[in-house]
Amino acid sequence: MANHITNLKVGDKAPNFKGKDQDGNTISLKDFAGKKLVLYFYPKDDTPGCTAESCNLRDNYLEFKKKGYVIVGVSADDEAKHQKFIEKYSLPFPLIADVDHQVIKAYDVWGMKKFMGKEYEGISRTTFVIDEKGILEKVITDVIVKDHTEQILKGI
Repeated sequence: MANHITNLKVGDKAPNFKGKDQDGNTISLKDFAGKKLVLYFYPKDDTPGCTAESCNLRDNYLEFKKKGYVIVGVSADDEAKHQKFIEKYSLPFPLIADVDHQVIKAYDVWGMKKFMGKEYEGISRTTFVIDEKGILEKVITDVIVKDHTEQILKGI
C-alpha cells in the first residue's frame, strides 16, 4: 500500500482554512489574500525529518521573503509543542496547531501511511504553494526534507 496522496492539484482553488498558531492567534487563508503562501504539512514537531524540513525552510527564509512568499507550517501538534519547536530551532514563521485535523482534512493530507512495514493513519508530508488569488500553484507530495526550498522555488 502506498502512502495517501492528496487529491488537490495545481489550478485548484485552495481550500479555506482557519486554525490557531503557537501563540493562539487565528490564521486563515483570507489573511494571505494578495500574498503568495507556502503552506507545508508535516507529521510531528521535533522529529528528524520534520526538523530537517522546517530548518531548511528557516535557513532559506530570506530567499522566500525576497520572492514575496509567506511560510506557514501545519501539524496536529498542540500550541505548546509548536511553541517549543519554534523556540528550539528559531523558526521565523508560524505553525498552525491543527489538533482537530480540520485544516489537515481540508487539504486531504490525512490518510493511511506505511513506515517500516507498519500501516497507520497520519499526515502525509505535503506542501502547497498558493498564489495571490488563492489558487494552487504547486503541490509537492514527494518532499525532500533537506532540500525542500529548492523543490518549492524551482520553476517559480
